[in-house]
Amino acid sequence: MADVEESELNETQKKDIAKWFLLNSPPGEIQYVAKDVKAILDDDELYEEAASESFPVYNKSHMISLELPDRTGDVIITSFGELGKNEFLDPRTAQVAIIDHVKQVCTEVRPAMDEELPSPYIEEYRCALDAEILKYISEAYPKGVCSVYCGSGKDLEGPGSDFELVVVISAARHSPQNFCNGSWRSVWNIEFKDDIQLVELSGKLQVGAHYFEEGNVQLDAKHECQDSTIAQCAEDCAISLASIIRHHETEYLASLEASYSNLPDTTFKDLRRKLPVTRTLFPWHNTMQFSLTRDISKELGIGK
Repeated sequence: MADVEESELNETQKKDIAKWFLLNSPPGEIQYVAKDVKAILDDDELYEEAASESFPVYNKSHMISLELPDRTGDVIITSFGELGKNEFLDPRTAQVAIIDHVKQVCTEVRPAMDEELPSPYIEEYRCALDAEILKYISEAYPKGVCSVYCGSGKDLEGPGSDFELVVVISAARHSPQNFCNGSWRSVWNIEFKDDIQLVELSGKLQVGAHYFEEGNVQLDAKHECQDSTIAQCAEDCAISLASIIRHHETEYLASLEASYSNLPDTTFKDLRRKLPVTRTLFPWHNTMQFSLTRDISKELGIGK
């Protein structure tokens, strides 16, 4: 039978494959993946096309944070603060950061224009919530950053209409020398409903981790939750909202820890074959009785 001749991939296919690898890079590892992808492609022009299309999407989906050139803080790369292709608003400092997506650096900043900022009425709520979330972040995520954006209704001058704030929390821990990287990302959409004097929260939480010491294990866990509280003045509302966010995130982290601490007794056991070659079930319920290989061999009938 004649061998089937393999067809050469065209440039579009090569670029799509390169983009897939870049976009699926684990937290904090896209630069390492990009280096290998560039070497494999062996085509600078094709690599630059793939990188220019992939990095902006990756940076926003992972909500990476970049230090501002004047060291006044960090800007989170997220669609909620995106003003232009390479411009992202930092609401806390009222500055706009100009970003180099591929190098993942902030090259310069400019003052935000009035039309890019919320009205004084909305800013009062945004600023109060930002202060409370900062307190929470400093306690819960030592290396975390946060920002509060106005999602809608930023031109509202006073009570009488609905508006929305968005809380973005991003924390990363990169330790490639120890073969592990991880990230936490959460987005809270907060709707202020004036007609019923209610504030509704909708949260999307995501945890990513990668362990690669003599192996390749990745975690990508997601969780959604909802809650609500009564509308109050800016300061009281901010305290209540921060408390709700803290509660749900703490509860989710605790549930993750409980799930993965039980892996040896649940999932890992299920991965084993039901019967070993001896055709005898291993007595998982009483493993403490075995202290030596001799005891295990005797129990399983090996060597008789």
